[in-house]
Amino acid sequence: MNIKPLGNRVLIEVKEAETKTASGLIIPDSAKEKQPRGTVVAIGTDEKIEVKVGDTVLYTKFAANEVNVDGKNYVIVKSEDIMAIL
Repeated sequence: MNIKPLGNRVLIEVKEAETKTASGLIIPDSAKEKQPRGTVVAIGTDEKIEVKVGDTVLYTKFAANEVNVDGKNYVIVKSEDIMAIL
């Protein structure tokens, strides 16, 4: 992948909402998890970024810029739009 975020931006691989429970029950669309989350793939050059590559994070949905590379969905967000590390 040739994407390198700049400054205080973070590249996150989007984790799609689960479609089945661990026991095999299908989750209807109305009950699926709506909070955007994903795995940090790359971080920018700003030293104040508090996450690291490999962290699973929750981020603000409306602040994300969507990118599709090699069939995978990613988002680029500013580090301050990351709400929590899971």
